[in-house]
Amino acid sequence: MKAISCKVHTIKPLTEYVYQVLLTPAQAVNFEAGQYLNFVMSDDDKRPFSIASAPKDELIELQIGAFGADSWAMQVIDHIKANETVTIEMAGGAAQLKTDSNRPIVLLAGGTGFSYIKSILADLVERKFEQQVLVYWGLREPSACYQLAETQALVDSLANGQFTPIVETADEDWQGRVGKVHQPLLQDVTSLENYDIYMAGRFDMVGFLRTEFIAQGALKDHMYADAFAFI
Repeated sequence: MKAISCKVHTIKPLTEYVYQVLLTPAQAVNFEAGQYLNFVMSDDDKRPFSIASAPKDELIELQIGAFGADSWAMQVIDHIKANETVTIEMAGGAAQLKTDSNRPIVLLAGGTGFSYIKSILADLVERKFEQQVLVYWGLREPSACYQLAETQALVDSLANGQFTPIVETADEDWQGRVGKVHQPLLQDVTSLENYDIYMAGRFDMVGFLRTEFIAQGALKDHMYADAFAFI
């Protein structure tokens, strides 16, 4: 992975616990939708984050969920706030968009795993992908939601897209689906055999969903997640 110096363009909260970071790289960067970068805290401390931006974008976007003072992610946020310039390494991962496939696609994420599927979704729009694209994003509660309108606009730009946000705990104003992130997918699709499935979230969630989806007909060789390298 190549070290790249970046100017901090902006950092802002998307929710109480999620920050959007936009970085301006000092040189042109090349990556594939669905890859990740390492945020360099020091020579011996490099922390991976999915890239939320699309390969065509001028700025590099990260979405960092930071819970608690001095947590692993909050240390990164504090580092960004304290420095005008930061260093990243790009790009890694083996779960990037498979551009040679023309199968319909499921993009599924929990929490800030959305970064991963946002990059792929934006690239599919740029490529004018015509097959079905089903996007499922699970969050704890409505207050944890962000960029819903932006995501819906991206999905509406596709020839055949569907966006389903899901919360585990709803309030009286929530109009969407309620439950675990995979439940609406299994209700909406009879068999997953024909789909390429891209997933991001907690490793235990991704491991559980791989088993659930195989039982629903998904093919192991057509499921993609960086978590698979660790579980």
